[in-house]
Amino acid sequence: MGKRIVIALGGNALGKNLPEQMAAVQNTAKAIVDLIEEGDDVVIAHGNGPQVGMIQEAMTQLTRAYPEKYIPCPLSVCVAMSQGYIGYDLQNALREEMLNRGIDRGAATVLTQVEVDPEDPAFKYPTKPIGAFMTKEEADKLVKERDYRVVEDAGRGWRRVVASPKPQGIVEIDTIRSLVATNHVVIACGGGGIPVYPTEGNHLKGAAAVIDKDFAAARLAEQLDADALVILTAVEKVAVHFGKPDQKDLDELTPETAAKYIEEGEFAPGSMLPKVEAALQFAQSGPGRESLITKLELASDGIQGKTGTRVHA
Repeated sequence: MGKRIVIALGGNALGKNLPEQMAAVQNTAKAIVDLIEEGDDVVIAHGNGPQVGMIQEAMTQLTRAYPEKYIPCPLSVCVAMSQGYIGYDLQNALREEMLNRGIDRGAATVLTQVEVDPEDPAFKYPTKPIGAFMTKEEADKLVKERDYRVVEDAGRGWRRVVASPKPQGIVEIDTIRSLVATNHVVIACGGGGIPVYPTEGNHLKGAAAVIDKDFAAARLAEQLDADALVILTAVEKVAVHFGKPDQKDLDELTPETAAKYIEEGEFAPGSMLPKVEAALQFAQSGPGRESLITKLELASDGIQGKTGTRVHA
């Protein structure tokens, strides 16, 4: 029997705009269907950092241009929009690739809400980068004009940051389970999920936040009782002394070694750090569970133990 695998797709697997995305998902689908062809059940979560920023900027411009027609669009609604349009491209690419290989399985996107704690400290200290990279001058202008919070992102430029609360539970988990049980490839928790919290009665209210997709994928994997969490990124393995002459790639991480490297500041916040933390969270959530961090095109080799960084308790 195959494994039940939850995959967390990084932004490099989706492109930065619609034309790039339509091309990128074709390669992404090939790598994912490699796993499906081996008999594994696959559930896919993905990021939306560039996309949700683009959507909110477009909605903001529309509101300013036509204030008599449009009202501001909440960030939670922008996350929902990003789930729809990314899922549309991704599920079609997966369907096409599976049919090309003679695989008779459905692919479906679930508009997914993820519950957060409204008292999460993250709402006071925004850290999640969204939107396009900017120069320092462009970032300073947005801070002055729109009261945005911005950070320098791993030497690649400046980006807006918003709150990133930890996911508490997947609202549509029963729907996702049902689809997996009926042989579907499921796309869920897009952009980390639509952040919501319960209010009066049974109402769920959207939160002005973006949930980190790696932590959402870890929670999804836990609730699905998955065998493995695969976090796909731009590098083959997690490394210490990254980008330096003495860079060392890691074949495995345990809670002890990870804690040591985290304390030494080896993993960049907003980049590799949440991936390592999410991988550890899942690996420690139950017996026999492991995580893998590697490149998209090496996912199949990584599952077979040939490459990547294996994370286990």
